[in-house]
Amino acid sequence: MKLKKDIRSLSLKELCSFFEFNNYPAFRGNQVYNWLWNKSCFSFDEMTNISLELREVLKKDFVINHIKIDEIQKSNDGTIKNAVKLFDDLLVESVLIPVKNRTTACVSSQVGCSLDCEFCATSKLKRIRNLNPDEIFDQVSTINLQSKLYYNRPISNIVFMGMGEPLLNYKNLIKGIEMITNEDGLGMSPKRITVSTSGISKLIIKMADENVKFNLAVSLHSAIEETRNKIMPFSSKFPLTDLKEAVKYWSDKTQKTVTYEYIVWKGINDDSKHIDALVSFCKYSPSKVNIIEYNKTENDFFIPADDDIIKKYISELEKNRIPVTIRKSRGKDIDAACGQLANKLKQ
Repeated sequence: MKLKKDIRSLSLKELCSFFEFNNYPAFRGNQVYNWLWNKSCFSFDEMTNISLELREVLKKDFVINHIKIDEIQKSNDGTIKNAVKLFDDLLVESVLIPVKNRTTACVSSQVGCSLDCEFCATSKLKRIRNLNPDEIFDQVSTINLQSKLYYNRPISNIVFMGMGEPLLNYKNLIKGIEMITNEDGLGMSPKRITVSTSGISKLIIKMADENVKFNLAVSLHSAIEETRNKIMPFSSKFPLTDLKEAVKYWSDKTQKTVTYEYIVWKGINDDSKHIDALVSFCKYSPSKVNIIEYNKTENDFFIPADDDIIKKYISELEKNRIPVTIRKSRGKDIDAACGQLANKLKQ
């Protein structure tokens, strides 16, 4: 039996060539491409400006391996968590996060994760494979439809802060973002997209050299090597000195400010030396800090720091003219922490 190819793995040029090879007008490729990406079509039967005969030709040679929502959890604060089933029955997560003036889509880049951050539920899921560009695109497209359905507005922002390390799926990540931002796709501005990395220095430099237009966030959590290696063991392969230089290179090249994501835990990074180290790290290149309220997992070692420590962090950062914001945890009444829902459904 012939294994059918996912039609969305073809470029526009390849699609047009397929039609020409089969003695159909090349412009049919443009029509199909528009259905696949601009209209997020999941079925050849829905392509109404394509003849029935031609649709049957497409069905014979191709499939559309679209995602399906396996489970939805809705929080009292409006957050919607999706367990997303892929064509091979593997699961990832995506989240719709609404606030007053915008709606953010938080999407995954890998099935599981190859990193070992102790505080993250996704690290308990073995990395099985990278997501394809169309699977990345589908998450955004699906959340966009959910936002219109539940909040009567399209999504305004996208963050790659779901399952997986985006930069370890670099090629597919970039291709997925290209389709999200392309006028033939969803047409979103790259300025409204943020890619969050745990700090793969050489790939941050690669992004800078390729002059990407989206924003960069770095999951930092400590500017002291010993502490960071303890809570994020993989980071011993990516020293903070290298990360600091890579971020400076990125900022110099792109003229953009990096966001450092930072969680403060009791007994881990809740003292003056960690505050001073963060301030010093931030001064090296244009940056801002997003202090994140910790969404607890089953690891009791990580306990949110007291409010007075958070206030000290904010005070010292502001004193040194480093912009700082607080990101409140969303979806506390559901499995909203990254990897929680996938872990539960895996059992």
